[in-house]
Amino acid sequence: MNLENQIKKAEILIEALPYIQKLYGKTVVIKYGGNAMINDELKNSVMEDITLLKYIGMNPVLVHGGGPDINKALQAFDIKSRFINGLRVTDSQTMEVAQMVLVGKTNKEIVSMLNGKGGKAIGLCGIDGKLIECEQYKTELDGKMTDIGYVGNIIKINSKVLELISKDEYIPVVAPIGVGSDGESYNINADTVAGEIAAALKAEKLMLLTDVEGVKASKEGDSIIPALTADEVHELIDSKIIDGGMIPKVLGCVDALEKGVGRTHILDGRIPHCILLEIFTNKGIGTMIMKEKKLYHKNEALY
Repeated sequence: MNLENQIKKAEILIEALPYIQKLYGKTVVIKYGGNAMINDELKNSVMEDITLLKYIGMNPVLVHGGGPDINKALQAFDIKSRFINGLRVTDSQTMEVAQMVLVGKTNKEIVSMLNGKGGKAIGLCGIDGKLIECEQYKTELDGKMTDIGYVGNIIKINSKVLELISKDEYIPVVAPIGVGSDGESYNINADTVAGEIAAALKAEKLMLLTDVEGVKASKEGDSIIPALTADEVHELIDSKIIDGGMIPKVLGCVDALEKGVGRTHILDGRIPHCILLEIFTNKGIGTMIMKEKKLYHKNEALY
């Protein structure tokens, strides 16, 4: 390696310095899903990113999905999947499989990978210590509220256990299973869980890893909006520029901001080391949503 390349690497580290200073001791909640959970190279880069955050003094909390793993297991048991309004209809048999996969397989694989990178990860789900208390969620279909089974609506996050773990030397890894008042288990959307946990912990950042680049500036174009305020999000929804599956993601970000989260991010999890690229570079990647466009420091680029 020649000296010029070494200097460039040093410049990258110096660019990261103000962000390390700003985020030292702060909580960063990361929702891990999509292709980043399927592709081995991307899995590896996400685990490296999260481990690095912990080693330089941040408190990462990882919330994961697991739809592809659940689909495979249901197929193996010859159980058909059905969705209403994007939510999996979850009868008791499906719930058993989802819990088995999310808690017993996916969660433990992530914990093992983080530990293999030198982190100290602890796997949890919403049943542990009543971490995520739920009631049954019903969705509207043809003008009527429809029962879709064991799908949870979060009513409370008992954040003490996460605070104790994350502010110590450990990395919490949370499976999106909640518990009802009678002890029954519920499957919950992982984006929702991440948002509610970030709010309960008053996290500095909520980062949603997705399979899209971010919020597009227009329906026709490919350019991504680097930063939005909550008010601008509502304007883009009204003008139909934000539509489809992006709507619940951006509204989840806005809700988290209103509950005390500092900044929220929609990132392309298909990009290796997307977490580090967003947190530690002036330009960042994806779309950042915040209450107001306030800089961390003078060189940060929000436009």
